[in-house]
Amino acid sequence: AKGVRNELGEEYLEKHFKPDYNPWDQRLCLVPDSDLFASIRDERASIVTGDIETFTETGVLLSSGEQFDADIVVTATGLVLKIMAGLELVVDGEKVDLSKKIAYKGMMYNDVPNLAQAFGYTNASWTLKCDLTAEYVCRLINHMDSRGYAQCTPRLNDPSIRPEPVLDFTSGYVKRALDTFPSQGSKQPWRLHQNYFKDIALIRRGKLEDGTMEFK
Repeated sequence: AKGVRNELGEEYLEKHFKPDYNPWDQRLCLVPDSDLFASIRDERASIVTGDIETFTETGVLLSSGEQFDADIVVTATGLVLKIMAGLELVVDGEKVDLSKKIAYKGMMYNDVPNLAQAFGYTNASWTLKCDLTAEYVCRLINHMDSRGYAQCTPRLNDPSIRPEPVLDFTSGYVKRALDTFPSQGSKQPWRLHQNYFKDIALIRRGKLEDGTMEFK
């Protein structure tokens, strides 16, 4: 808030940069070089805060009654999330319902063999977790090749592990899709930390044969 106040003033901050949610309940937008604020000060860009009532023939009508004409409207809401892009998974002739699965280390799923998916952080660079996932998968494949394994499958052997929502995020696009997503578990290695340093210990340095991963 202090940075925005210094760039645009108290009035602009209060009107346009006071969300009704806490930091990291939804994604933060970072402006490291202040180019957005410079554009606003130079009147090359502006921010309007309000609810869209409807689209009109010439632009957008807000619920406040304000009308904004536009040549082009780029929609930034209504995003539809699909786990694995909606790909249908089948194991031994049976369709896999990922909403009933629990994510192992945030990349594999219980009782689904030889499958890993990159899923990044919501509170940091997405690719940080994707890089750790790629490292782990390479390490896993090399481990299997060196020992002649053909299959690896995370097994949910601990009955005390409870399923929990995989994302603690209040954005509308997340909440709309959450019931189609796999869960996370209440304990490691089924728990998602959203923390790069914890994941370095768990994913980069953790054991491959950890008693949860089954090799054949």
